[in-house]
Amino acid sequence: MNKKTKAEFLQEVVVDYRASGETWPATAKHIAAWAIQEGCWKPPAKNLIQLCAGEIAAAMRQEYFTDPQGRRVRKKHAYPEMQELPDGNHEQLFLWIDVTDASHEEVEMAFQYGRKLIVGDCKQLKTDVDSYNENNKHGKYIEVSFSFVDDLAEAEQPTVYPGL
Repeated sequence: MNKKTKAEFLQEVVVDYRASGETWPATAKHIAAWAIQEGCWKPPAKNLIQLCAGEIAAAMRQEYFTDPQGRRVRKKHAYPEMQELPDGNHEQLFLWIDVTDASHEEVEMAFQYGRKLIVGDCKQLKTDVDSYNENNKHGKYIEVSFSFVDDLAEAEQPTVYPGL
């Protein structure tokens, strides 16, 4: 007995949609709404959990507070941790902390992880720039500085000046 692939199952949903007399041509979004309403398609719980977790993580990244010096500070940060599974394999988890009550070690791991992400982005940007500079058809060169000292100093300057 051949088991259907996910694509074959979804193709049958489209056949059923059309057979039901719904509007055709149709958008995939309209077909999806019909399939969910008719009970033809239900998201696996794992997908719902991943979707919800992603939205929660995005919300945590957007939570800020004002410190005693008046700076806008991100409150929640994540860091990776490896967990051993019962079968001996390992899974990487991302644990979230609140900088206002986390241990010093947790905050240090989160900040180092954040720095590692920035370095990864810089490395990719450097690769992209180098490739463009060596291969672009315009024969022009783009220079990108990876020293952020001046940028950070400028970002720390006040944007509102008293008495003006």
